Amino acid sequence: MAKFASSGPTPDSQPSLTDTYFKHTRNIVQTHGDCEVTYAVFMRRPVTFAGRLALDWISAMAAARGAELKIEQLYVEGAWIGAGEPMCYITGPFSVLVDLETIFLQRLGPACVAAYNAYNMCIELPKVAFLAMDARHCAGSEMAELMAYGASVGSAKAVAKAGAVGFVGCAADATAHFFGKDKGAGTMPHGLIGYAGSTVRAAELFHQTIPDAPLSVLVDYFGTEITDALAVADRFQALAAAGQLSVRIDTHGGRYVQGLDTQSSYAVLERNVPGALRGYRTDDELRLLLGTGVSAAAVWHLREQLDKNGYDKVKIVASSGFGPDKCRVFSLANAPVNVIGTGSFLPQIWSETYATADIVAYGGQPRVKAGREFLIRKQEG
Repeated sequence: MAKFASSGPTPDSQPSLTDTYFKHTRNIVQTHGDCEVTYAVFMRRPVTFAGRLALDWISAMAAARGAELKIEQLYVEGAWIGAGEPMCYITGPFSVLVDLETIFLQRLGPACVAAYNAYNMCIELPKVAFLAMDARHCAGSEMAELMAYGASVGSAKAVAKAGAVGFVGCAADATAHFFGKDKGAGTMPHGLIGYAGSTVRAAELFHQTIPDAPLSVLVDYFGTEITDALAVADRFQALAAAGQLSVRIDTHGGRYVQGLDTQSSYAVLERNVPGALRGYRTDDELRLLLGTGVSAAAVWHLREQLDKNGYDKVKIVASSGFGPDKCRVFSLANAPVNVIGTGSFLPQIWSETYATADIVAYGGQPRVKAGREFLIRKQEG
């Protein structure tokens, strides 16, 4: 067999990965006579359409079986789609399509939800660059591909619609092409700080070994974010003055950033963005504004200390739990963050990623299971 020109399961591996009842149906149809069918595809929640990988795969599978599908794509990539609205109609031989549904839906729904989340994050913080750091939270390389693709679709929509900076790269080489890059991006994990024995020494080792890479230094390992950020800036003063040094905070939610507590977190926001505290705020919003971990107050505090010591050109990278809600709160606080490393555009509730494909016509005649008649009406209208 010629090389399968599509990502995803190959014609050889696909049968073992699909639902058995679909394989039984294909056997019956092949034995007793084929017919043309039309599938309507939809989701039960609003999404951003990111269907290219799924549609490319099902088209390639059909071609491998000697068939050509008619695909009526109702929305362009990146379009908003309401709950229950058909995304596309796929028409072709029943024997060709029936056992492809399992994998097709796996490749469709999660990417659309990731795109929806990524778009909203980029819209909330249009001046911030995002780095997709989701790979280690994915269930294998296929999910990582879908999530990076989804993030790229949501980002591209935000760039086009609002002039947002959006996602500028991702952590892994394999998915960097979705963001127009040849390689993944990133500098150091916490493990390197532990290996080096100090934050400054880790920065030195990194810069000596990989001098052409941007220097972005984690500063929360020892719980001394401010002290270590200033020490790194002191050590790399030329890079700091040129705006080529970044410090990254990834403080976990079990403690405050160095120098902060509840009272001082209120104070730092009052000094910089008093309006962020004046409106009604839920408990979750208050936690993200001035709680433990990487809060808006923590970023403002770090910015204040850097500026106070003459390092106003040092950039701040933030990570830890940045999804749509946290980005919205950081927008309320006008938090001075330059880059956000995130994997939290990944769907939090996996059941919301379930896409559905129902046959709505057999041999050109409308027919669908009870309760899904709206798909026929939409198709005929």
